[in-house]
Amino acid sequence: MVTRRSFLKAAGAALPALGLADLRQGFASAPRTEALEDLTVGLEPLRPEDYEARREKARRLMADSGLDALFLGGGANLVYFSGVAWGLSERPFGLVLGRKAAPAWVCPAFELDRAGELIPRDQEVRSWEEHESPYALVAGILKDWGAGGGRLALAPDLRSFEVHGLRREAGGLELVDGAPVTQGCRAVKTAKEIEYMDLANKITKLAYEEAFGGLREGMSQRELAAAVSSATQRMGVAGGGWPQFGPGTALPHGSRVERKLVPGDVVMVDGGCGVQGYRSDVTRTVVFGNPTDRQRKIWNVVRKAQAAAQAVVRPGVACQDVDRAARRVIEEAGFGPWYKYFSHRLGHGIGLEGHEYPYLVKGNALKLEPGMTFSNEPGIYIPREFGVRIEDCFVVTEGGGRVLGGMEAVSLEQPF
Repeated sequence: MVTRRSFLKAAGAALPALGLADLRQGFASAPRTEALEDLTVGLEPLRPEDYEARREKARRLMADSGLDALFLGGGANLVYFSGVAWGLSERPFGLVLGRKAAPAWVCPAFELDRAGELIPRDQEVRSWEEHESPYALVAGILKDWGAGGGRLALAPDLRSFEVHGLRREAGGLELVDGAPVTQGCRAVKTAKEIEYMDLANKITKLAYEEAFGGLREGMSQRELAAAVSSATQRMGVAGGGWPQFGPGTALPHGSRVERKLVPGDVVMVDGGCGVQGYRSDVTRTVVFGNPTDRQRKIWNVVRKAQAAAQAVVRPGVACQDVDRAARRVIEEAGFGPWYKYFSHRLGHGIGLEGHEYPYLVKGNALKLEPGMTFSNEPGIYIPREFGVRIEDCFVVTEGGGRVLGGMEAVSLEQPF
């Protein structure tokens, strides 16, 4: 039986194959015999001191950039700095994080009681009635802090009408891009964040393994997706996978055309889940039945490319160099140049959002730092035929890159 304790003990070590039988004879011959259980039991959540540490780092970055405050609207950045998840609407709601002051909130007046269930009691909340301006409240907060003519950074996920509203009504404030603060905090994960992502990636891989054991001729893509979702839920979280069969795998994000599984089909599943809000992103590609030599060759090239990228990961390496390491393998195998068959960047940052800053792509000279987390997902896509992608997430460590959740692909028949 897989337990959270056994997973955490194994995380970071090379994991042996989990016993999936020879899949050339069909996945249905290899059902899982171990029961899936809730792996989130006993997981330590984020605490008030975790959020305060994030806000303190933001204050240091604001000081470095000469900023007086940061305004966060509803979205992932608000969740990151406060733990408050708030649905987006046409009514602005958000947090003003000052460089030298306690946080202050802007809230629609009729939502005060609901917001009070989420906002710590010791933090100030200023409300606005339906005929009043929330943007004037933001300006008033900075004025009361002695920064009425100062520099207000805006979170990158702030919506355009909020940005325009602040420009119209924020008085003498200078509005600037808040990305150096938000990205500067979120790009490097703490040990607790990495623990959540380790578990999320492990759960996703176990769910795929469980679902692959039930592949059968005539199965629909929706049925496979439901099997992944069910397995994920049994391990304590919400999530799933988005399968493609046959020619649909030649499109990196899949086809809208439904297909029933037949022997010889390439099966690609991309998906993930969230643990304490932190995401996983995993893709596995297998063949239902007997693979052709061409399918096997392309799978092996993609796996070699993924390994080549992983091998160059270490602090100080440029993001673009990781992409190049994988792309070089694919080009040397005859599937180049550049985006001809490997049609997307190698990877994206991941954390509270499935795709977030920074990115492993040509032109990004940003240097890797310990604690950064990315997907590593090379692919080869042959139009109207099939595609292969293998994806794992990794964290940058002082010694290189470590795959989150373990269970790396071994061979076409042994995807974990």
